[in-house]
Amino acid sequence: MRKVIYAINITLDGCCDHTKMVPDEEMFESSMELLRGTDVLVYGRKTYQLMVPYWPDVAKDQSASKADRDFAQAFESANKVVFSQSLDDAEAKKGDKNARVVRTNLRDEILKLKQAPGKNIIAGGVDIPSQLIKLGLVDEFHFVVHPILAGEGRRLLEGVSLPEKLQLKLVDSKILKSGCVALRYLKQQ
Repeated sequence: MRKVIYAINITLDGCCDHTKMVPDEEMFESSMELLRGTDVLVYGRKTYQLMVPYWPDVAKDQSASKADRDFAQAFESANKVVFSQSLDDAEAKKGDKNARVVRTNLRDEILKLKQAPGKNIIAGGVDIPSQLIKLGLVDEFHFVVHPILAGEGRRLLEGVSLPEKLQLKLVDSKILKSGCVALRYLKQQ
């Protein structure tokens, strides 16, 4: 069965606002490693609209760094499932031919994806992954912790009440040259 992986960049104080952090080439390479084992990206509308058209545009931009273009091309080639009540397929496909909008039950759709053949599934953003964590559907967690205290912004699992404490097991860690720490956790059963 495919795994659902929650991958996100956060500050030391738990802020998930991408404008507070600046990725570097080493971070892009770390993200590329994760993307290579993935063929489906799951987002809510807000996160999807932050990613598209930005990354598809970078994929075509010859002045972008090689790391940016490589990540953008990997992002562009992955299938995307966008959970939204307001966005429709035509709007999503304007910026990304590999996107589809889903309005059905989140739990049911993710269980179908997990059981389908293919590589792993990455959930990004805050809202949809928070719901997936609450439903017990996230198998692995990848956090890149930036050496920044943002002091403001959206926080990880903000406003989410878990039915019970979720115990994680650290299985990998790496200190990046930038001072960021990449952490990989598995959900303990």
